[in-house]
Amino acid sequence: MAALTPLRPTPPTVEPTLSVSDLARTSGVTASAVRFYEKHGLVTSQRTAGNQRRFSEIDGCLIKIIRVAQRVGLSVAEIRQLMSELPERREITINDWFRLRHRLEDEVRQRIQALTDVLDDLTSDQKLCELPPVQPATRHRAPITAASPGR
Repeated sequence: MAALTPLRPTPPTVEPTLSVSDLARTSGVTASAVRFYEKHGLVTSQRTAGNQRRFSEIDGCLIKIIRVAQRVGLSVAEIRQLMSELPERREITINDWFRLRHRLEDEVRQRIQALTDVLDDLTSDQKLCELPPVQPATRHRAPITAASPGR
């Protein structure tokens, strides 16, 4: 009786084989969103001899991460900075994905704290016009470019 090989998920390919519409379908966005992300340097394509864009499967993963980052509230520039910290597509490891995840988690926690501070101000006994002029984004938030300690 032959030994069973454990099933392992197939890692995304880095060879550019997906069209804009294929990538849009696999990543759950519109084709115009794919073009927008490419225009802003969040994903990259290669051109065929017929000048058609071709993306790799890993771009679908990147777009899903971009969508999460947008839900966090990051701007396109902040997302581009976050993505620039990833190595070349062929060199991305599971540790790189975990570091990116931790960076997004830290950002969410910082934004929650900033909003909690605003809520504390609003529910205080002070009049709205007497609240301190501290901007919530600067109160607890480290710049997205700062690496988190220990990660």
